[in-house]
Amino acid sequence: MTLRTALCLSFAGILAAQVPFREFPGVEYELGTIPLPPDAFEKTEFAFARLMYPQGPGGRGFGGGFRGWSAWQTGNSIWTQDYPRADRHFVQAVRRLTRIHVRSVEQPINLDEAGQYDWPWLYAVQAGRMQLTDSQAKGLREYLLRGGFFMADDFWGEYDWATFMESMHKVFPDREPVELSNSDVIFHTVYDLNDRYQVASRGSSLRGVSYKCQNCPDHWRGIFDDRGRLMVAITFQSDVGDSWEWADEPTYPQEYAALGIRIGVNYIIYAMTH
Repeated sequence: MTLRTALCLSFAGILAAQVPFREFPGVEYELGTIPLPPDAFEKTEFAFARLMYPQGPGGRGFGGGFRGWSAWQTGNSIWTQDYPRADRHFVQAVRRLTRIHVRSVEQPINLDEAGQYDWPWLYAVQAGRMQLTDSQAKGLREYLLRGGFFMADDFWGEYDWATFMESMHKVFPDREPVELSNSDVIFHTVYDLNDRYQVASRGSSLRGVSYKCQNCPDHWRGIFDDRGRLMVAITFQSDVGDSWEWADEPTYPQEYAALGIRIGVNYIIYAMTH
């Protein structure tokens, strides 16, 4: 049985065995601030899965939560940045722009729990604050080698990159990220995205810049498996999550929202077809 065949069989069971939806309080949005859509509990073929992770120093929620103390397993931690507004805005765009039957609400995934193999897509925000344990790294490695896809987003500067790579070296000690080229398939699954540019956060755009730190150009990086499938897509020094979160905000520039949504759609289609 090939990896792709095994992956298809695994994902075919999503409708029957999907882990129940759950919500957590976030560092930006209190629990219940973003209302549940009326079809939140519909069984679908795809759901946006967001990685829950232990965080290192820096960022909201370290030590004491943004709205009071909280362990990362219960929300109010940096993995909830933009959550759940970004997730729910983005899946509405995926519904409109593709024929994928997408759930209207996200799914937080804890690698210490069972069920991570039910989700073909996994997203992490502020990945430069992620500090995976050895067992979590092993779980992520298994997930990726079985055909899963991981998008790491919104982290900036050398410190964030070094912290991110500490976790990724636990996941893949023998695989290094590479710069993706315009010819890579992931940039052409739905939209041709040869002319990419740095996706600004809302805060940066309000200041009239696209970056969160000086001399921080955008990088589009990835980690491939032995067959040339992209397993990890890294949007380093861009804030794609903010482009989803604020896509309907008149003060957020259209060019960032448009590119961020197209990037996400391409990545999801790639994850579902490779």
